Amino acid sequence: MHRFFSKPETLLRLRRGPLGNYLDRYADWLSEQGFCRVHARLQLVQIADFSLWLDKRGLTINVQPATINSFIDDRRRRIKPHGERSTLQRFLKLVRPEACTQVSPPLTASQVLLQDFRRYFLEERGAAPVSYLAFQPILHQFLSDCFPDGTIDCAPLTAKDVIGFVRRHAYRHSPGRAKLLITALRVFLRYLCQRGSITSDLAASVPRVAMWPGSTIPKFLSPDQVRQVLAQCDQNSAIGERNYAILLLLCRLGFRADEIVRLTLDNIDWENSRLSFRGKGGHWAQMPLPADVGEAIVRYLQHGRPHSPCRRLFLRHAAPKTGFANSGAISTLVRRAIIRAGISSQRKGSHLFRHSLATRMVNEGSSFPEIAELLRHQSIETTNLYAKVDFQALRTIALPWPGGAQ
Repeated sequence: MHRFFSKPETLLRLRRGPLGNYLDRYADWLSEQGFCRVHARLQLVQIADFSLWLDKRGLTINVQPATINSFIDDRRRRIKPHGERSTLQRFLKLVRPEACTQVSPPLTASQVLLQDFRRYFLEERGAAPVSYLAFQPILHQFLSDCFPDGTIDCAPLTAKDVIGFVRRHAYRHSPGRAKLLITALRVFLRYLCQRGSITSDLAASVPRVAMWPGSTIPKFLSPDQVRQVLAQCDQNSAIGERNYAILLLLCRLGFRADEIVRLTLDNIDWENSRLSFRGKGGHWAQMPLPADVGEAIVRYLQHGRPHSPCRRLFLRHAAPKTGFANSGAISTLVRRAIIRAGISSQRKGSHLFRHSLATRMVNEGSSFPEIAELLRHQSIETTNLYAKVDFQALRTIALPWPGGAQ
């Protein structure tokens, strides 16, 4: 507390009420997580106000969601709201986890169903959490469309409901996203049938999306464009050093975004110049650590990485200074880097660098088994996609266009 408030009378006032004894611990946490002084003071004042509010009403720290709602409503009449709910939930979870089991508002019927589906999807089917994150908004939209009043009763669902949902939403997306939509629906409907919520297998009624294998060419950046993206990183700043190291992992080793998010300090074997990490499908992989990638990581660790007890390799620079929440943060970082570099590309996600790496290797004469090993493909059929970007080889087998000589 003394880091943020210097006057004894202020400290005495803030420590009044049932929460006063816990403020020092929370202040230490704010300091560890790198919150600026202004933001930390604001949170501590909010908690102190809540403590006084509880004291006036004879309440204890064992609060219910309705208690926090009443406090926020009362405070809103006097002060403009500024994140009090998240501050109080974070505070209670940190200092008294046993007292905040009921802090979160009750789950809706659709949230309960999706939570149970998540357990089934991750534990029984062994899917990756990132797959559920991709399915969740689709399934939430499906339940909202089918049960607009919030009452979930899957028994009356029919094939007409399923087909109507696909027709309304699939056309708004790219073929790849539309394919994800029907995959999510099929998995979810099989789950409903297995748990007895529906009597017929409606997964068979999900229509297919026209997406022919090999009908598209992988989007990629040229080597000059990749260098242009790397050059826009300001390596004199902490964020620039972090972003440069992340981009190098993407373009030199073909890392996936979620693999970068999960990297920890313990994954690096400095003596043998290797990276060990958990890849797609939970499979563990080892990759050599090139000199330039290793140097970029070392510079980030020495100068750019915030002080934090978190073992994740790459951390947020805004408090709380923990690892990235999900792969979306990496995709956002990449998109901004491409835009700053002034490159016009139809695709701006992190996977663009995997395609660029594979394309460069094809053009340099690498074999497809070599590319598959670097990109950690489980099937060589996935790697064969990049045969379409070997334009020099394709010219030798291309048939003459009818009437071309004319």
